[in-house]
Amino acid sequence: MAMNFEQARQNMVENQVRPWEVLDARVLDVLGRVRREDFVAPEHRQLAFADVCLPLGHGEVMMKPVLEGRLLQGLGLNPDARVLEVGTGSGFFTACLAGLAGQVVSVDIHADFTHSAAQRLTAAGVGNVTLDTGDAVIGWSPAGQFDVVVLTGAVAHLPERMLAWLKPGGRLLAIRGMSPAQQVVLMTQEGAGRYREEVLLETDLPYLVHAEPPRQFVF
Repeated sequence: MAMNFEQARQNMVENQVRPWEVLDARVLDVLGRVRREDFVAPEHRQLAFADVCLPLGHGEVMMKPVLEGRLLQGLGLNPDARVLEVGTGSGFFTACLAGLAGQVVSVDIHADFTHSAAQRLTAAGVGNVTLDTGDAVIGWSPAGQFDVVVLTGAVAHLPERMLAWLKPGGRLLAIRGMSPAQQVVLMTQEGAGRYREEVLLETDLPYLVHAEPPRQFVF
């Protein structure tokens, strides 16, 4: 029997995401509209709405729907916000950001991710996203500043250079710390080099390339 993707998507929103304290109507709406099944590998299409991380290649994963919902809600995006996403991955979270914000710039270190995400976003009719390929942790820098910066992979320590990418009053969301007890932190720029930090929840995700904790040598 063919899977009813529309029904599965609504079940995901109502039975997984909403019960996990995601109550923002705009976030629930975008998760119910973006066709998640079109952003996963063909062999994982039947698992597109399962409460699991899906492998993307290069040791990266597609986040669980419940975590995507919590992150999108935590960002509190305005319709005119300019957003930078570090870690394009499949392009699904990119599409959700684009449905909530005015403009999205997304960068990934893996060129094949950028290429496949571009195809998926075009097929989905998403036109307010600019994609780039580069190492945002230690090399690549964006043009201009953003209302919101979001890291979709973990960092052992947040690179301070990323804070300079925020506009005054801007917000940066990162998954920070040591696996398996990483924290989702939201940092708000308050001016004069001051940042207010809020811990939203705990999770565990693969690290961005070059953002891993240093190796511990045992003698």
